[in-house]
Amino acid sequence: MQKTLKDIGEFGLITTIESILKGQRGVRGLRLGIGDDAASLVPRQGYELLVTCDSVVEGIHYFPEFIGPKDLGRRAMVLNISDIGAMGGHPLYALISLGLKATTPVHHIEEMYRGFLVELSPFGAGVIGGNITRSENFSFIDITLIGEVEEGRVLRRSTARAGDAILVTGYPGQAAAGLELLLKGNGRGELVEHPLVQSYIRPRHRAREGKAIADTGCANAMIDISDGLLGDLAHICERSNVGALLIQEQLPVSDELRRGAASLGKSPYDFMFRASDDYELIITCDPGNIHSIRTAVSSICDVPLNEVGRIIDASEGIKLKLPDGRLEPVPPSGWDSFAG
Repeated sequence: MQKTLKDIGEFGLITTIESILKGQRGVRGLRLGIGDDAASLVPRQGYELLVTCDSVVEGIHYFPEFIGPKDLGRRAMVLNISDIGAMGGHPLYALISLGLKATTPVHHIEEMYRGFLVELSPFGAGVIGGNITRSENFSFIDITLIGEVEEGRVLRRSTARAGDAILVTGYPGQAAAGLELLLKGNGRGELVEHPLVQSYIRPRHRAREGKAIADTGCANAMIDISDGLLGDLAHICERSNVGALLIQEQLPVSDELRRGAASLGKSPYDFMFRASDDYELIITCDPGNIHSIRTAVSSICDVPLNEVGRIIDASEGIKLKLPDGRLEPVPPSGWDSFAG
């Protein structure tokens, strides 16, 4: 019979977590980690610290029947790493707070922490602290991630300029389609290996690509796609006081998304334009710098980088150019925690 958190208690769980974290490699700049009231860090000279936090809540951001604890740990860490990478940074230190039901098997928490470390270890990053509390009706994970970026290399949402090219990595919309396949299929086991479902369960961050882009000095603005292509492009437009023109024929649609959308009776753009946590990057740059950014991305991996439109004047809003040449206003749409 599996032991639960009720069986071992809070301090037994802390001991279990500490034993898993002993396998972490040395984390740069860490003077004091888990075991005291706070961690102690020494920042590197010439670097700025980046700090982000995000939560995933059972029944809202994930469904336990669709995702195992190790993949859940990986997914929760990926979305935080993605935020650091979208500003050109490198992740270093994670603080993890968990709200857990007493009936949770201890093995699930062990696997969740292994998932955290799978994503952190390639960066030489690690878990340096956190908190545990009991939650009666649902579980949650809250992660604060600290990273660093060389001074002067930070990329923001607020620095896009009219005339910039808009570039997008990968295939936005795949995670949304994968989630809909799971919901419509009632989580059938054979769906787990579907490429679109894998995009939802095991998303990939673009932190290495983001840092490579920042290092070129050629990008003007950047953001990760955590709310959906339109939702996050709208964040750039709002912060930069600009508009955007997207060209439908240039938007990247994978074969998997085309087939998956057809099986659901929808257009692939229905998924691309709605809330979808793909963790791809939206980049804006001077058109003359596209080649340099493409070269930087291709030096990391073979993910496609597509030019999908232009930044335009704020008064024009966000528009979509259809294949027949018509311009259609598109309202920003993306994940909203309270509407969604």
